Amino acid sequence: MKYQIVRSKRKTMAIYILENGVVEVRCPNQISDYEIKKFVSLKSAWIDKKVSESIALFSQKQKYTLDFSSKLLFMGIEYPLIKADKAFFDGNVFCSPELNLKQNILAIYKHLAEEIIKEKVMHFSKIMVCTPTDVKINSAKTRWGSCSGKNSLNFTWMLIMAEEKAIDYVIIHELAHIKEHNHSKKFWSIVEHYMPNYKIWQITLKSLAHIIS
Repeated sequence: MKYQIVRSKRKTMAIYILENGVVEVRCPNQISDYEIKKFVSLKSAWIDKKVSESIALFSQKQKYTLDFSSKLLFMGIEYPLIKADKAFFDGNVFCSPELNLKQNILAIYKHLAEEIIKEKVMHFSKIMVCTPTDVKINSAKTRWGSCSGKNSLNFTWMLIMAEEKAIDYVIIHELAHIKEHNHSKKFWSIVEHYMPNYKIWQITLKSLAHIIS
């Protein structure tokens, strides 16, 4: 098994699986090559599993390099991207001039997120009888949504790539925080009341995050 070694002043030895399946062993300076080899051998089954997962995720990410052969996700469905004089999405295809392609697609996504997510927040806030002080769309990469102490909701525009039920879950999750600013049993009972199968959509969102992050 191939792996690269990074020695430092750290006190413990650990294995990291980098993008595209590269195995990296991080260890203290004084650790011998023999000890490293033994450590890797003991972890070989775990390493093989994680390397396979990493290579699969890397392959998926390559699909999202932006050019006119790309397929773009919108509410869980892939749509083609074609060259056109103006940038827009007509419900069947994403269109953009070649100039400023990335900025154009980002603008389309943000516009769609503004419309759809805010409309859904209004819908679910009536059902859940809780009203946010504000709803904003941002470019966060580490979380799908958040609720401030003042009950202002924030959602990343990337959420619009997820399946509709997954979007609904995130909105219900953040609206539930207006009632419970924590992740207590009471909080999760609120979420489950409005979306009994929410755990399915948690898994879906985790998979999507690996692809687009």
